[in-house]
Amino acid sequence: MGSADNLGASLSEQALAVAQAFVQARRDARVLESYPGERPSDLSLAYRIQDRAIVLDGRGVVGWKVGKINPPDDMRLGCNRLAGPIFADTVMPAGPGAIPEMPIFAGSFAAAEAELLLHLAPGWDGALPHDDGATRSLLDDIRLGIEIASSPYPGINADGPTVTASDFGNNAGLVIGPQLASWQDLDLCTILVRTEIDGEVVGESTAATMLDGPYGAVRFLLANLTERGFDLSEGLWVSTGAITGVHSVKPGQRVTATFGEHGALTCTIALARPR
Repeated sequence: MGSADNLGASLSEQALAVAQAFVQARRDARVLESYPGERPSDLSLAYRIQDRAIVLDGRGVVGWKVGKINPPDDMRLGCNRLAGPIFADTVMPAGPGAIPEMPIFAGSFAAAEAELLLHLAPGWDGALPHDDGATRSLLDDIRLGIEIASSPYPGINADGPTVTASDFGNNAGLVIGPQLASWQDLDLCTILVRTEIDGEVVGESTAATMLDGPYGAVRFLLANLTERGFDLSEGLWVSTGAITGVHSVKPGQRVTATFGEHGALTCTIALARPR
C-alpha cells in the first residue's frame, strides 16, 4: 500500500515523541504506564501521529481496522468511526487444522472481536461509492475474521477515540478465516454472529447494529484514507467493526467466532514478544 502524501507534515516535538514511544513500546512488547505525551485533542492530530508512527514502524500495511466512535464523542469529534493500520506480519490464516496464536501486550488492554473482512480489489480509481451496491462492486472477497485489539497503553480505549486512533487504532493483529460463500448475493446484516471464549458464549449479534453496516465501514475508510493521501490502488483488507462486542482476553484463552451457517474460525491468545 502506498504511503500517505501528508506523512512528511510537521509534528510538534511532543506529538512526534508520542509516535516514537508507541512504536518502540510495540517493538519491545513493553507496557506504557501512562500516555507518552499530551493526548491529541482531535482526530486530525491523532491521525498525523498515527501516520508518522506507520513510517517509523516500517512494516507493510495490508489492511485497516474500523471501529465505532460512541456518543457523545461522535458529536464532539464530528465522526462516528475511526481507523487504524493492520500490518502484514500480524495477519494470520485460520481454518481446518490452522489455529493461530495471536499475541497481546501482557498487563495492558487486550480484546478479541468477531468481524467481517471485506477486501477492496486492486485498481480502485478513487471514486467514492455512495451506497451498498456501489461499494460491493469494488470488492473481490469477503472473509470471516477476528480482530485482536491490544496496545502497550492500558488506557487506550478508556481515554477516548483520539487516543485510540493515535496508537494504530488499538489494532494488534487479524485472523483471516474462510471465505463467505456467495457473498455477492447475501445481506451481510442478517448473519447471526456468535463469539465464544474458552467455550463460553460472550456475545451474539448481527451487523445490523453497526451504524450503516460493513459496507458503510468501507465507505468511511476509503474517504478517510483518501483524505490522508494514501494510495489504495493495490487493494486492502477492511476489518469492518466488532459485531458481537469487544471481548477482553488474556494469554492462554481460545477465541471462536461463528458466523451462522457460513462457517467459523478459532485462534488462541499468546503473549507478545519483542521483535
